[in-house]
Amino acid sequence: MSRLIRIAHSPDADDAFMHYAVVHGKVGAEGLRFAETLADIETLNQKAKEGLYEVTAVSLHAFAHLDERYALLNSGASLGDGYGPVVLARRPLARGDLAGMTVATPGALTSARLALQLWQPAARCTDVPFDAVMDVVRRGDADAGVVIHEGQLTFADEGFAKVADLGEWWTGETGTPLPLGGNAIRRDLGEPLMRRVAGVLEASIRWALEHREEALAHALSFGRGLDHAKGDRFVGMYVNEATLDYGERGRRGVELFYRRAHEAGLIPGLPRPDFVRG
Repeated sequence: MSRLIRIAHSPDADDAFMHYAVVHGKVGAEGLRFAETLADIETLNQKAKEGLYEVTAVSLHAFAHLDERYALLNSGASLGDGYGPVVLARRPLARGDLAGMTVATPGALTSARLALQLWQPAARCTDVPFDAVMDVVRRGDADAGVVIHEGQLTFADEGFAKVADLGEWWTGETGTPLPLGGNAIRRDLGEPLMRRVAGVLEASIRWALEHREEALAHALSFGRGLDHAKGDRFVGMYVNEATLDYGERGRRGVELFYRRAHEAGLIPGLPRPDFVRG
């Protein structure tokens, strides 16, 4: 019987887009079987500590706590090249204003939270489900919030003011994309199988980029109200050539992200990504 590989990813348009081909048999499976599990990214971050899934989407912040059990695949990254999670509020605020203020973040191990802490260490983080951030800020239960996923494109339509785009800040300061998410693979599969899986998942991303409209039609069912134009834009932000291969700038961004976080005492050590290729 062929080996079953369980893939866990978030129910979001970008993840659905990149995994469409492998889950629906559009690419060769190299003698493997693939099954899909969906959960929000912070749930996946926490589940990865248990090593339940052979392949799982994780925040690159979370990976700093997981590298003994998982390696990063060289494909499947979500990098914010000049854009990323948005810090929003009910009224205009500046970076300095957030010192001591409560900021709603989408999970303790999310890269959005870590980026916020690097940008404004004096902010007081309160973790809420990613899709509750805007509501928490709107009610006044937090002074500001960090939105991910489609909220990056829709926050102004809902009456919020932008305090900062953390990806814009990071790229402007470092010249590298902000590392947000990646696909991690369990090390106990062994290198030969890890490489086979890596090849299939890279082929799935490539297929989606080459058959954009079909993959996008599937992805938009996970877009939480995004119209076609905004859905296409959002997917393009996080599934692109850098998703096929981190590239030199992407790997440098990961290195800097971890180095700065470690120097700030925000992660336990410098992880070993490996960037497994097919």
